[in-house]
Amino acid sequence: MTRFTRTFAVLSASAILLAAEAHACTRVIYHGPNDTYLTGRSMDFKDPIVSNLWVFPRGMQRHGAAGPRSLEWTSTYGSLIVSGYEISAVDGMNEAGLNANLLWLANAQYPEDDGVTPRISLAIWAQYFLDQFATVDEAVKHARATPVQVVSGEVPGRPGSLAPLHLSLSDATGDSAILEWLDGELRIHHGREFRVMTNEPSYDEQLAITRYWSGIDGRSFLPGTNRASDRFVRASYYTDAVVQSDDPRVAASAVFSIVRNVSVPYGISLPDAPNLSTTRWRIVADQKNKLFYAESATSPNVFWVDMKRLDFSEGAETRTINLGVDMNRTLAGEVSGQFVAARLASRLDSPGPGQSAVDCPGSGLIPKGALFA
Repeated sequence: MTRFTRTFAVLSASAILLAAEAHACTRVIYHGPNDTYLTGRSMDFKDPIVSNLWVFPRGMQRHGAAGPRSLEWTSTYGSLIVSGYEISAVDGMNEAGLNANLLWLANAQYPEDDGVTPRISLAIWAQYFLDQFATVDEAVKHARATPVQVVSGEVPGRPGSLAPLHLSLSDATGDSAILEWLDGELRIHHGREFRVMTNEPSYDEQLAITRYWSGIDGRSFLPGTNRASDRFVRASYYTDAVVQSDDPRVAASAVFSIVRNVSVPYGISLPDAPNLSTTRWRIVADQKNKLFYAESATSPNVFWVDMKRLDFSEGAETRTINLGVDMNRTLAGEVSGQFVAARLASRLDSPGPGQSAVDCPGSGLIPKGALFA
């Protein structure tokens, strides 16, 4: 069998696997000159998502929200995060420049409860790293040395549908890591070269597919579907092809252009694919200049937060900007002055009697039967 036919067989198998894909997202890392590093991502999902911005100060008492043996910790770093349905952190950056992104991975399989290992809700998994680490290297060393069981839960409004996700981390040095739970075991890809992440298949298989495409001139031919493997190839090509600049505006524009290229048209609907995802919003985090950009698919404007203007000091208020469904609130320019104080639940675990998840916004809760991250 020739190299081409072997690779074609891999691609064909992947295409069959991905044909039923319902959820999608893409994440890329930009390596510019003079230590200019930015991370961009799209949030693609079938249903509208309530996603707001939250500012968390240092010194917050956290709880893993996974029942008995839940982890507890105190946040070392302040962070700016994007919520998912107001019960989880799906994206964000801390004051040291560590960035975290949760993306869909249909074949993720979390460990069975062994009755011993500490546990943490998937809803607060990304926040766990943002709270405690400044670099990817610190986070990866901790993840490898500290046994933890991640606990998933149901997607809101979809009884019986568990949220299968994988996590990407990047930092202000350009370092990167992909964390995936496969067959109940945590697998970590750590290195500056891991600059693109999408969805299925697992990351090692996506790398094999991309190695084939790396030998093909992208100016002549690139795969153009919305499948995860095709988005991975396009994002990889354009991440190297776009302008490399240390001008914050130019660099952010370059990253947005890549993420838009791999986005899914808003409101897409096909008779034979009723669960097809659509891009809801896009985020670009400038880890050098501590700028956090957001763009809704329903708005022509980009808005951003200059994190240097935020108060992350211990004892500072938790603050939020209500963005509405799919971030449909119209904002433009720098918006750090539009955050308002918001009350959190006193303890980061399940809501109390008669209380719903939305009664405790931004707390990273995992109420039973209502998890999305």
